[in-house]
Amino acid sequence: MRVRSRLPMLDSASSCWLLRKNLSVSYSAAMRARLSDIAQQADVSEATVSRVLNDRPGVAPETRQAVLTALDVLGYERPARLRKRSAGLVGLVVPELDNPIFPAFAQIIESALAPTGFTPVLCTQTPGGVREDEYVEMLLDRQVSGIVFVSGLHADTAADHDRYRTLIARPLPIVMINGYAPGIPAPFVSCDDREAAELAVAHLVALGHRRIGLITGPDRFVPVQRKVSGYKTAMRRLAEVGDDELAELTELSLFGVEGGEAAAGRLIERGATGIVCGSDLMALGAIRAARQRGLSVPADLSVVGYDDSPLMAFTDPPLTTMRQPVTAMAVAAVRALVDEINGHGAPHSEYLFRPELVVRGSTAVARQDGTPAQGDSKGRRPAPPALPVPA
Repeated sequence: MRVRSRLPMLDSASSCWLLRKNLSVSYSAAMRARLSDIAQQADVSEATVSRVLNDRPGVAPETRQAVLTALDVLGYERPARLRKRSAGLVGLVVPELDNPIFPAFAQIIESALAPTGFTPVLCTQTPGGVREDEYVEMLLDRQVSGIVFVSGLHADTAADHDRYRTLIARPLPIVMINGYAPGIPAPFVSCDDREAAELAVAHLVALGHRRIGLITGPDRFVPVQRKVSGYKTAMRRLAEVGDDELAELTELSLFGVEGGEAAAGRLIERGATGIVCGSDLMALGAIRAARQRGLSVPADLSVVGYDDSPLMAFTDPPLTTMRQPVTAMAVAAVRALVDEINGHGAPHSEYLFRPELVVRGSTAVARQDGTPAQGDSKGRRPAPPALPVPA
């Protein structure tokens, strides 16, 4: 899934041209020398750019906004008659685009910002690339009106959160999505990770599973800590599992398909019949691990994901998962940020949104005999001819 091209992005390759010093050029000069640049950036014709700059009718609102966004991105000053239609730029910092949930957040935030007149500038991090702090400096140079952080360093308990207090003291309005850091006077918007884990466990227990494992990321992240807490609470209450067994059934790994696959392999060898995963990508890794061992999902192993990322309904099997209410969370974050920018400060607290259990084809009733699938001495069966779960 890709973010639409109209959503400007910052990365290590494009930050130079995107964040160049603001070029103050006259309207007539832009028409003569830069019309083609603006048209290329907005993916429209030069004639359309001319109509927008001259404020003529006959241009769709979304096309007009694309041209105005191109002006902002390329650093050109808007014609005086058009300036009132732009409220400014808003930074949007996300950890990656490989996980489909982050482009989903970006798209909805862009859509929610459009009626307010603000233009989002997307900053996406990659391993070894530009860091969050470096993106923030670039955005400050660009004189953004505010910043939305999605699953940023605010969710990392090992990070120094003074960076956010410094931004607020400038003052610069900020809003954080997924992750909470006490002592930062800003709005936080999160999915209730504890409830998500509890609901996932309850679903598997209702299907007759007792050996239910948990796979999630490093425990320094607040959402991970909350998922672990909810999982253990539900397992003690619903499956009557003790602390020693919980420790054996809890696997902290790297986020992503590979991390899920490695952790699931260990849980399968320990006799898990159901696995709750910290993300949909980790769940796909768990399904891959099961199939590599000749096991069937869900006949031999039930798997629950988290996020309900786009296309999870079309995997094989369709993934049972805990859905983050991405639209509601993104809209709430935008409203809180715009209120902060306009001087109507939103309450500086955390807004928790309830997850939803989406039951599909990756979970089923547990095997009644409690034995591993028929196969070799470790419960393996011959592998099926295809592995349709994407890598």
